[in-house]
Amino acid sequence: MRISVSVGEYAKTPYYVPGIERNVYCMEELCYCIKEDAFLLDLTFLNDDLLDWIEGECGLKELAKALFPLVHKQGSLSSFAVTILQYVGLYDSDTIKQTEQVLKQAAGLSAIERRKTQIDHMVRKKMYLMALNGYDALLQKWQEQDAQGAPLPAVSCLAAIWHNKGVAYAGMMRYDRAAECFLKACELEPEGGKYVDYLAAMRMQLSEKEYVDLVAEHGVLHHDSLELEKKYERFAGEWEQQPDYLRLYNRQELRSNHRQKYLEENERLVQALKDSYRRTMGV
Repeated sequence: MRISVSVGEYAKTPYYVPGIERNVYCMEELCYCIKEDAFLLDLTFLNDDLLDWIEGECGLKELAKALFPLVHKQGSLSSFAVTILQYVGLYDSDTIKQTEQVLKQAAGLSAIERRKTQIDHMVRKKMYLMALNGYDALLQKWQEQDAQGAPLPAVSCLAAIWHNKGVAYAGMMRYDRAAECFLKACELEPEGGKYVDYLAAMRMQLSEKEYVDLVAEHGVLHHDSLELEKKYERFAGEWEQQPDYLRLYNRQELRSNHRQKYLEENERLVQALKDSYRRTMGV
């Protein structure tokens, strides 16, 4: 039997980790966030609120005291995080060194690149509405810096922002807006981007004839349309092997032979979809 001993007390009030967008209740959870999402952290992680939480909620006055100079004398993010990881002792030295390396590499990113990475994480977590708001703010910041003549990342970064904004719209099944974003991303690519994602979004909203006409009208789309069809066939085959597909297929028999059970299952599924939608929309 394995027993885990926590370092410090379990907090009554959680700490909301900036950048990672997550609440933690103990030092082990904080260390897990640092290790798993090191690339999302920035200098906002070094703050007095965290020190107060470590001392007041977790009862680790000694650790808070050791971190204080790093907060108030512009210490590095990697040194701050490593100090916490080493004190808690949740991970071995090799893991801590790997995390430190990730933090140092991320330190070389511009503010726009780092913020993009954080927003991309929201998309992966299906927090689409928050991500869209984040991308809009980031695009506004890009325009402002461009107007001021301030240094900007490579245009490929701007293309990636537009592309991932399209991914967020697609996740919300707003395929018209997704297509606009994907097209913008393709136009920004220095050597001409692929149109596969743009075509996929258009395919989801057009009739078969309208889609064929679109591809025929623009010769540049022909090659990518063939790639999309190959992907579509592969994904369709993989989908038919998934448990969700098999459950839907079996519901046909349920509808024919067990009407009441079918209706009850419908109600459960609808409620689950509603709950999932509310989480996605942040409501």
